[in-house]
Amino acid sequence: MGLTASVLALDAGNSKTDVAVVAADGEILATARGGGFRPPAVGVDTAVDTLAEAVRRAFATAGVNSVAHVSACLANADLPVEEERLAAALDARGWGASTEVHNDTFAVLRAGVSEPLGVAVVCGAGINCAGMRPDGRTARFPALGRVSGDWGGGWGLAEEALWWAARAEDGRGGPTALMRTLPAHFGLDSMYALIEALHLEHLAHDRRHELTPVLFATARDGDPVARAIVDRLAEEVVAMVTVALTRLDLLGEPVPVLLGGSVLAARHPQLDDRIRELLAVRAPGAVPRVVMARPVLGAILLGLDRVHAPEEVHARVREHYEGTA
Repeated sequence: MGLTASVLALDAGNSKTDVAVVAADGEILATARGGGFRPPAVGVDTAVDTLAEAVRRAFATAGVNSVAHVSACLANADLPVEEERLAAALDARGWGASTEVHNDTFAVLRAGVSEPLGVAVVCGAGINCAGMRPDGRTARFPALGRVSGDWGGGWGLAEEALWWAARAEDGRGGPTALMRTLPAHFGLDSMYALIEALHLEHLAHDRRHELTPVLFATARDGDPVARAIVDRLAEEVVAMVTVALTRLDLLGEPVPVLLGGSVLAARHPQLDDRIRELLAVRAPGAVPRVVMARPVLGAILLGLDRVHAPEEVHARVREHYEGTA
């Protein structure tokens, strides 16, 4: 051993981590997959240990023991101070001569553009938005939930659907088919039974995310309440995009707007159409598209940007991932 590769890229989400070791010419020397990255739940050291196990396997396959630069796009790196702390924790592992940490939204953004210019919205378990310009300027949100003004994401949508369904059944709210479709997903006959099962943990807490597709199916069948929730998500996505574009002095310019995460990648027609309708009015230069490439591609490209790799190296990496996505 003793060889040095160019970039170690990490894309670490709440449920899984993708690692890639990239040579100076753009060859993918090794990849590995590891567990989720959740420092708020397990602490920074334990979370980084999870990354380290995947990095160890990738390094062994690549036949290297270090890289020129570590490019990490991490979930739960929501504030600049958290990025700095996590960069220090990764740097202490000695994986590379330099280390840079971004929130994982930037991985989706960079994966979807040919240069570091655009805005991305990721809507999976939560919702976040980030934008960047080639001059290094960025726009971002804390994305810490309701305390930072956020609404949406799979968990938020499920919670909203439950709220409306509960009130429909007990009479505090108007009618909605959600009062039937949500409990029926779990083989239950009423919202009361579903509420009891969730409260007493007869259904695991994590299973709430299963209700988001039920919400979209109910909206597709024409339920006004479900459709209003989907429309509200479109409003939130477009609000984030327009604010980010405004901060970057790009509102009205022809700029890519990348949509990623499990909710947006599902291509729900009502949500897709409403996002595009609103963008056409509020940000007429925006060019929306769904990013299907694996986000680790974005982490690699951010690393190659940092080491000033030539364009042909970027192209080789993109061809590898877009050809195997």
